[in-house]
Amino acid sequence: MYGKGALMEALRAIETGRTDPHALPLRRSDLVIRFAIVGLTLATGYIHATLGGLLFTLNAVGYGVAAIAMVAPLSLAVRFRWFIRLGLMGYAAATILGWYVMGPRYDVAYLAKAIEIALIVVVAIDFRRMDRSLPAAIRHTLHG
Repeated sequence: MYGKGALMEALRAIETGRTDPHALPLRRSDLVIRFAIVGLTLATGYIHATLGGLLFTLNAVGYGVAAIAMVAPLSLAVRFRWFIRLGLMGYAAATILGWYVMGPRYDVAYLAKAIEIALIVVVAIDFRRMDRSLPAAIRHTLHG
């Protein structure tokens, strides 16, 4: 994992603003949270994929793309991961709202909504841990 000296230097760098947490290796807890996000995203995407119909299929594709974006090691994806997190939370919330307005009320639908609520919570935790706040994330994106 980290050596004690490297960890202390990383903490000092973050506290003094000399670097950002995105440039540091992910901790084990970060990986667990990221794995949970991808797992929940793929789970609700799978449920939507099995329902058939264009709207459900597009919803499943959207969740699949979001899961990939959450772990893609591309520099663009890493730099805008805060935006991906916000987008995923909004996407899940819009899916819940759409179901509430016009969706069928059956067991699998309730399971999907529970997964999406858990997804929103876990992504919010990840956002807070990795990006601290929306203004900080925007500042980091604009100023590097």
